[in-house]
Amino acid sequence: MSALFNFQSLLLVILLMICTCTYIRAVAPRLVDRNKEGFLGLFWMSARIGERLSPYVAMACVAMAVTLLIQ
Repeated sequence: MSALFNFQSLLLVILLMICTCTYIRAVAPRLVDRNKEGFLGLFWMSARIGERLSPYVAMACVAMAVTLLIQ
């Protein structure tokens, strides 16, 4: 089943994208900051979400890990 049709997999993909973009922006900010518009602007937006809402993203990652371990 594809990640688009399974809600839990879609949430996992979104969380991983947020965490990855935030890490890339911390290591190499030029890669993410130069693309603020268009399709690549999604990576900039997800990096901003990861920076500003980091405690909530961390709690979501822990909750996702627990649900994956229980299943």
